Amino acid sequence: MSTGWIVLGVIVVLIVLAFAAYNRLVALSQRVNQSFADIDVQLKQRHDLIPNLIETVKGYAAHERGTLDDVIKARNSAMNAQGPAQVGAAENQLSGALGRLIALSEAYPDLKANTNFQQLQTELSDIENKIAASRRFFNNAVSEYNTGIQQMPAALFAGTFGFHPKEFFDLGETRKEVEAVPQVKF
Repeated sequence: MSTGWIVLGVIVVLIVLAFAAYNRLVALSQRVNQSFADIDVQLKQRHDLIPNLIETVKGYAAHERGTLDDVIKARNSAMNAQGPAQVGAAENQLSGALGRLIALSEAYPDLKANTNFQQLQTELSDIENKIAASRRFFNNAVSEYNTGIQQMPAALFAGTFGFHPKEFFDLGETRKEVEAVPQVKF
């Protein structure tokens, strides 16, 4: 009789552990999804700002058509990207194109002095900072989630419940540029 109670007790403990692990993984998964949605909000603001920036630049540097077209193509690609890896790659292309667009202001003093351009540039800089913060939050949530599905006792149940590792929002090729040590020459 007592072995029956012990077996029943072990089964109840396993069921409680499974429920607890499942609930924790659901919460971690939702946090990852919510943090990716936060990135999406920031990226949408960035995408909405770009046409205004292009129109302002177009008025001063209309013959820089190649740069303007590159920004438009990169924006369209970024808006259609799906998932962290594809979005990350598309946004990196867009960042490069925007960098070239902003660099045009150095060649056009009237553009650089334009109040509208300065305001758009400030807004873009602010959004870039928010995107960076959102990426850090997302990557932290992914790290916690991936750790959660690998820890015991959740590791016993995670695969069964359909929880699989998620991808980080990676810098991709620009990681080499970001991590490169600057060379100082005299």
